[in-house]
Amino acid sequence: MLKSRGCAQALRSAVASSRLVSTRFVAKPSCRWYAHATQQRAGPRETQVITPSKSREEWQRQDAVLVRHLNDVFSPLKFPPELASRILTHASHPDAIRRHNGRLSFVGRRVLHSYLLMFIHSSPALRPEHDYELILERALNTYVLGEHVAPKWELGKVLKWRPMNVGNLSKPLGPEVDVPSPFANLEREGARGIGMYKVHGATVEAVVGGVFHQFGGSVAHRLFHTRILPSLLLQGSHQGLHTAFHNHAREVCEKMGGVDGPLLR
Repeated sequence: MLKSRGCAQALRSAVASSRLVSTRFVAKPSCRWYAHATQQRAGPRETQVITPSKSREEWQRQDAVLVRHLNDVFSPLKFPPELASRILTHASHPDAIRRHNGRLSFVGRRVLHSYLLMFIHSSPALRPEHDYELILERALNTYVLGEHVAPKWELGKVLKWRPMNVGNLSKPLGPEVDVPSPFANLEREGARGIGMYKVHGATVEAVVGGVFHQFGGSVAHRLFHTRILPSLLLQGSHQGLHTAFHNHAREVCEKMGGVDGPLLR
């Protein structure tokens, strides 16, 4: 009987002490899931939603410019306004609070890697000494895509982003903003220094991710072999596609109609 009373008393003490846990401890959770759980128990909290200060008409007008650009470059594909604005808005731009291309870039990188690996693995030029990872890194490096593919698509005319490391010239760029004269004819190292190649390369990846999402793997595959891989056949450079695969890349591109071949069959 005494033992039972002691157990009951110990249980009540444990429950009471659990109710008196220091708020300081709860406020500093040791893991994310615990923080999420405690926030749910605490009930809904008021949040302030911040949106860029533009009217609906201004958004529609700007999105129409982005849609027109993508539709022209990748004709006959028709990009929805929401997708076009997402593809052509980088996270560095203030409008990114509305939507940006981060997730599409993530998807696009993996799509590009998959297509290049399949191409290499099926190529008659493949040799035992070829290093898949090294070939991928040199061909599909984000800076390489930004330097050699993005200019072919004239992404710099419409892409919404913000240069870095440029002092007072650091302002958001986009389709309705005149590009500052110092950025007009940047040398290679200058373009790297302000982040242009990286941002433009990420946008190339976002285009691939967007095409894959909206139009399917077959269209994205043709885009890869006719609009991307031919631009990575760089002679006399350690960047771009390994020279051993250049001839096979050209053959595949020609079979699909060349660099201007149809994206839809």
